[in-house]
Amino acid sequence: MAVLAHEGIYPIMYGACPIPMGTGHRTGYLARPDAAGKFPVVFVLPSLDGLTGFEKDLCRRMARNGILALALDFYRNDGDPLDRYNLLSDARAIADLDELHGYVVSDDLEWAVSDQIGILGVDVGGRFGMIAAATRPWVRSLALAYTPLTGDEDREFQVADYLGHLPVPVLGLYGADDELIAASSVDEAQNRNQHGQWLLYPGVRHGFLDVDAPEYDSSAAEDATARLIAFLKRTLPAAEEEVLG
Repeated sequence: MAVLAHEGIYPIMYGACPIPMGTGHRTGYLARPDAAGKFPVVFVLPSLDGLTGFEKDLCRRMARNGILALALDFYRNDGDPLDRYNLLSDARAIADLDELHGYVVSDDLEWAVSDQIGILGVDVGGRFGMIAAATRPWVRSLALAYTPLTGDEDREFQVADYLGHLPVPVLGLYGADDELIAASSVDEAQNRNQHGQWLLYPGVRHGFLDVDAPEYDSSAAEDATARLIAFLKRTLPAAEEEVLG
């Protein structure tokens, strides 16, 4: 696939990817540079809506910049998105991530340059990313896009409790006019996680990264995507490319 100059430097391979988990397979989406070698890996964790064109586009954007991106659809059933999210326990989601990590770094595959993985969590997907980053040694860095930081008192774990104990680099991207997430909660996250970078885009609402969302903001999305890619490339192990022929 051809790559436009502003998109990155790599042609890519991408598509649906059945992921072996438990006794069956789960729906995933893989995008990777079309080049020989091993690359840094990022798990993309979707929002309430599950794996959509938005997450797939994020995967392709990262792949064009030398990152292997793998998205997992957490939800195993159809129906109302909030109901599906409520049926998924935090413990089950983290166990799924452990299985996904085991799949990527297994001897059967030669994709990953390291067993240290980055995570990009979108909306509530970022909750699972934060829990994993605080509790799993294989997480190398964590990026969040408008992930709620409060309102999970009825869940098994409250992510606010982890903010002061995240041992990895963190980048949080939020809209200052988000109707679902108070800007004050993002400021508090910065206070508790002072080595992280928590950004508020003025005049921007929830979902601003998604080109198909009514809240899409092209200026903020362009800046945020560039920051995401630069952050992940800076915090993950460098690729080990092979020169063929």
